[in-house]
Amino acid sequence: MELAILGGTGDIGEGLAMRFASDTDHTITIGSRDAAKATERASTYEERLSEHGVETGINGTDNSSAAAGADVVILAIPPHHVGDTVEALAEDDVLSDQLLISPAVGMNGDGDGLHYRPPSTGSVTEFVAERAPESVPVAGAFHNLAADRLADLEATLDVDTLVVADDPTISERVVALTADLAGVRPIPAGPLSNATEVESLTPLLINIARYNEDMHDVGVSFT
Repeated sequence: MELAILGGTGDIGEGLAMRFASDTDHTITIGSRDAAKATERASTYEERLSEHGVETGINGTDNSSAAAGADVVILAIPPHHVGDTVEALAEDDVLSDQLLISPAVGMNGDGDGLHYRPPSTGSVTEFVAERAPESVPVAGAFHNLAADRLADLEATLDVDTLVVADDPTISERVVALTADLAGVRPIPAGPLSNATEVESLTPLLINIARYNEDMHDVGVSFT
C-alpha cells in the first residue's frame, strides 16, 4: 500500500512515519509544504530506522505529490492549516478516491494547561470531511497517541486509538491499517459526529502528563 503522511516532518507525522516504516511493508512517503525539507527529514528517518535494524526506504516530497501517489493519506497537519491543505489538494486535482485520515485536534493553552478548541463544525475531523471532495472518504484516528513515544522505537506501545468514520467499510479499512502497528489497538467509535468526544481526550491526556512526572507519554487503553 502507498501511504502518504502529510506534515510528516512534524511531531505526530514523525511518530507515525517511524512506526509504519518499522512495523509494516507499506511504501511510506512524507509530505511537506517544502519538498526539500521532506526529503531531508526522510533521510534522517531512514538513518534512525537503520540504527534499529530496520532497512527500508522513506520518500520525501511536497504535499500534493505525496497525496497524488497514495492510497491512504494521513493529514498530520496542524488544525489551523489542515482545511487549507485539503482544499489545496483538491484544487491541484490530486484527490480522487484516496482515504483521508485526520489525527488533528484543535487546542489552545493557558497557565493551567491545554483546552479543547473545536471548529464550528464540531471537530477537526468533521472539518476535514467538509473541505474534502464528496468522492473522498474521511476518517479520524491517532488523535490520542503520544507523538514522542511513537517516534521512540525503543519504547514499547500498549495503547488504543479510536477510529471514527461514517461508512463502516471505511472504519474497517482504518482498523486493518492500524492493527499492523505493534502495540496499537484500533477501536471503532462510530461516525464522524463522535469525533468531538474522541478529540477532546487529547488535551486531557497532555494535561495529565504535565501534572504527573511519571506519566510523560500517557495514552489510553479501554478494558
